Amino acid sequence: MKKKSLVTSVLLGGILANPASGLIQSDKMNVILFTADDLDRNSLGCYGSRVPDISPNIDHFASEGLIFDRAYINASISAPSRAILATGLYGHNSGVMGFMKMKESSTDPLLMEILRENGYAVGVLSKVSHSTPKSTFRWDYTIQHTELGNGRSPSLYYKYSKAFFEECASAGNPFYLMVNSDDPHRPYQTPDGLYRNNSEAPSRLYSPEEIEVPDFVPDLPQVREELSYYFNSVKRLDDTFGKVMLALEEAGLKDNTLVIFISDNGIAIPFAKSNVYYASNRTPWIVRWPGIIQPGSRDRLNYISGVELLPTILEALKINAPSDLDGESHLDLYIKGGQRSTRSVYTQIDNKISGGPTPMRSVQNSDFVYIYNPWSDGQRIFVNNNEGLTMKAMEAASLYDNEIAGRVKLFRFRVPEEYYDLTSDPGCTRNLINDPAYEKQIRVAEKEMKKFMKKSHDPLLKLFKNRNKSPQITRQIFYEIFPEAVWYDEDKSNYSRKMPGKNGEDE
Repeated sequence: MKKKSLVTSVLLGGILANPASGLIQSDKMNVILFTADDLDRNSLGCYGSRVPDISPNIDHFASEGLIFDRAYINASISAPSRAILATGLYGHNSGVMGFMKMKESSTDPLLMEILRENGYAVGVLSKVSHSTPKSTFRWDYTIQHTELGNGRSPSLYYKYSKAFFEECASAGNPFYLMVNSDDPHRPYQTPDGLYRNNSEAPSRLYSPEEIEVPDFVPDLPQVREELSYYFNSVKRLDDTFGKVMLALEEAGLKDNTLVIFISDNGIAIPFAKSNVYYASNRTPWIVRWPGIIQPGSRDRLNYISGVELLPTILEALKINAPSDLDGESHLDLYIKGGQRSTRSVYTQIDNKISGGPTPMRSVQNSDFVYIYNPWSDGQRIFVNNNEGLTMKAMEAASLYDNEIAGRVKLFRFRVPEEYYDLTSDPGCTRNLINDPAYEKQIRVAEKEMKKFMKKSHDPLLKLFKNRNKSPQITRQIFYEIFPEAVWYDEDKSNYSRKMPGKNGEDE
């Protein structure tokens, strides 16, 4: 069943008439979490993109609210990223360390469960499985991506979001709606793409000459070609966002709704999604809260991350949060600004959609990215389903370009530790881990990593403490933590090379 009636959960609290719509609405605040899928933050105009007319709807929304420049997602793969949003816990504490669900015995509540217990109707559009960490949880209102043009139909997002808003308003229910666009996730929109299953064309298409190439991949013709397709999909994302905001306004609920816009992770090309680089985890984080947030605000100082979403929303709604979360509310930044004591964020990967575990940990701030790759031993090979034309172009160019060859080798094999100076190298292209000039900064970063690991009870802490021991010792500890990785020793050539089906759309 697509949805169940929301009338049964009408609040006992105050009910207000809405003269703009003629509907009935609760006097409690509503919440919309809108997520893009695989969006690089820098692709948006409000974050500096020079691609013409790429995000007018999101940019307008940003002008009505607050933009965070130092916002991060803690895991750069859809399912574990969304689980962190829903639980306020890192993956090793919720149990979602990849494409898996929480244990049935788990007593950790989801954001949606807490809100429902407090009288909120909870709905989700697309990415339903990835956004539902518990296999037993059922949303009040569920629209699958197949009903939304494979998550790529702005008009269908408008239709179903408006129906939800109007039903909630008529029933007097406050709501939490998670709107998940499948754009700009692969497959990207090509100029000659066929629009099947009710998907729609974006409002405009881009040529390779109009787009920007991120600083972490080389500017090659095939890279530009693929990125032009990506920006087509970004454009449709903006179209979809605009339609959902229009539906909210037409329902007369704009002034009574807190809206947060983020991406679940970075762009699906090498050195971004499914990793722990700067481009992997940086996210747009834009908040509109009429009457509370000063329109046109920008926070350039404070570090926030996805693990803080649950306690922040609960505090905004005056609902008590669980006491044992990994994240802390940053609501005060929405209300009065100021500066927090937090100076860095902690990011993680454990398992991808296929292949053996490739655990990674990272500490990031505005100065550096420090990465720990305990899976890297010079023989294991990293492959995922997000490489496309960009990686093919890089591999072809590596035959005659030594710099690109070095990038390809690093991507495939990594090294146990990486350190990047973001002040001079925001693309994370020069690993300084063995540069004596950075020895002091690296020691500081290692201490920060250890502090995060201890505080969050990360099972990789034992491995991190012993990272300089013999390969035999570190391998033994690695297998204790990830016993499923033992099979790789039988055939190293297959490690992480098993690819998913369905055209690689699973992550």
